[in-house]
Amino acid sequence: MRNLLIVCNPTRPQAVEAAIKLAAEFSAAGFNLFTISDIEIANVTKCAVKDLPELEVGVVLGGDGTMLRAAEVTRMQQIPLLGVNLGHVGFLAEVEELGLESVVGAIGKKKYVIDSRMTLKYSVVRKGAEVANGWALNEVIVERQHATMIELFLEIDDRPISRWGCDGLICSTPTGSTAYAFSAGGPVLWPEVDALVVLPISAHALFSRPLVISTQSQIVVRIESAHGLLSADSLRNFELIQGDRVHISKDSGVVHLAHLSNTLFSDRLVAKFKLPIQGWRGE
Repeated sequence: MRNLLIVCNPTRPQAVEAAIKLAAEFSAAGFNLFTISDIEIANVTKCAVKDLPELEVGVVLGGDGTMLRAAEVTRMQQIPLLGVNLGHVGFLAEVEELGLESVVGAIGKKKYVIDSRMTLKYSVVRKGAEVANGWALNEVIVERQHATMIELFLEIDDRPISRWGCDGLICSTPTGSTAYAFSAGGPVLWPEVDALVVLPISAHALFSRPLVISTQSQIVVRIESAHGLLSADSLRNFELIQGDRVHISKDSGVVHLAHLSNTLFSDRLVAKFKLPIQGWRGE
């Protein structure tokens, strides 16, 4: 029997309707269906993450936020995630709702392309001891919590880079370069580029440019304000205090995304942001 995971954003009626439709078709095709979402669908077994069986693929209905939540579940099993975009931009969730029928056919025949994405790992060191650790697919953010500004000191490869009074600092993967880092003025990296982006948010400084650095580099952010907050993909949060050191680097693990075809990122970028590709003369 083939086991399939359905992850749905329960707050979006459109996503729940799509999940019901897909569940009926997958069930008819002979799949065992499971979900961790707070939804009740016929022929779909709702269970805790620890009780999930070995899965073949995960189908995600929602936006990129739902994809990030699903990645928490599937990363350990290293199963691919195929996203149906029911959100806004949706860089991680590739398939639009109109392509639901093609999802069933592609998974049934195992005709999909797997795209591996790098992840980050982080740890928080307080008074010489590690007090927190985790991972992120999009970004790790160190940001202000209670004050109007946070004082941060950045080191890369054991060398001091700069000190900023700012709203925060983002360390992003290429996957995350089209998310928060993009909104903060960072560059867009193609997914296959082996690099990380580091950029301060709204820094009060003459130099506050985005930095594109090697994935072999070790990043340390020292907290010089009384309080701060670490956020990984806006899902895993940890409160920081003065003197904490946040260590960030490339993780050895990856997240697998599934695509129905070998779509070029260039085409997806143009489509998602509706970029003008014709000049004023219509060329």
